[in-house]
Amino acid sequence: MRPVTEAELAEAIAGAAGPLLVRGGGTRTIGRAVGEVLETGGLSGVELYEPGALTLVVRAGTPLAEVEATLAGDRQRLAFEPPDLRGLLGREGVSTIGGVVAANASGPRRVQVGACRDALLGVRFVDGAGNVVKNGGRVMKNVTGYDLVKLLAGSHGTLGVLSEVSFKVQALPEAEATLVIEGLDDATGLAMLRKALGSPFDISGAAREGGRSLVRVEGMAGSVAYRTGQLKALMAGDVTVVEGAESAALWRRVRDVTAFAGRPGAVWRLALVPTAAAGVVAAIGGEAVWDWGGGLAWLLVPEGQAEAVRATVAGSGHATLIRGEGAVVFPPEAAEVAALGAGLRARFDPRNILNRGMMG
Repeated sequence: MRPVTEAELAEAIAGAAGPLLVRGGGTRTIGRAVGEVLETGGLSGVELYEPGALTLVVRAGTPLAEVEATLAGDRQRLAFEPPDLRGLLGREGVSTIGGVVAANASGPRRVQVGACRDALLGVRFVDGAGNVVKNGGRVMKNVTGYDLVKLLAGSHGTLGVLSEVSFKVQALPEAEATLVIEGLDDATGLAMLRKALGSPFDISGAAREGGRSLVRVEGMAGSVAYRTGQLKALMAGDVTVVEGAESAALWRRVRDVTAFAGRPGAVWRLALVPTAAAGVVAAIGGEAVWDWGGGLAWLLVPEGQAEAVRATVAGSGHATLIRGEGAVVFPPEAAEVAALGAGLRARFDPRNILNRGMMG
């Protein structure tokens, strides 16, 4: 099924006789959902774009590349830097903006601006009973009530199928620079990242890839030059500075986990306490790409280590299997959290037809 209007989407869900596998472009889907495929790519197009108000309203099936091109025409961007995981996952196809929201896909700039959900102003979606639901709006404001905007972000299509999303966008910076720090082991290199993040110099990226620690600053050219100089004085190790396109290329590698694309093995996404991250990864073994100052580690290990990975991570974070063989993809939930999740799914998808098995 491929509806082209919200009304058709609601009709398709209301009339479904069994489970539905919700798919945007199929470029970032993980989990074990089953059912008849419901494609959202027909719900495409920009509804409203007001560059002066930094506001974008777009249908959920719109290709991410189209959204980014529209914004770039007015020197603006999605602040949260959504990753392109097609290389990592061995996928083709076209990423959609609804899929980005459903996965809460967020890149290195999360340390500065927050996640995808933090840029969302409003959503429209169809729940599992075929009801059209609207929450939020087209401006940022504080209101009482249920924040379904943030609830839908990261729900992987299990609570409703997005039809429209509204964003707060960001102006492109005048300049960017990255400090590249070499000659440090993982523990020391991650400590340098935490030191940079704890400084007053407004870091927009703090990662470690290929044995190098990377610290990014963005903004007006004079400010970037000043902050780069101050940060360089704080760092230990062999420090060089790259700018412009060379800097951007480094962060695309981190964002898209390019180092693991096409290589055999399982890929895990570990959300960790930054101060414990180096020790946890050392105990597991494998090769890591670090982001968010050590709060996120992409880990490449041989297949068949699921129990060992999760046992080692327990108490310091949680582990999601992004690529590889495993019966359980998402991390186990505490009983209280699982009960809350079950209650939400029962309310928004009482027939249990939307991406059944995706997060279970």
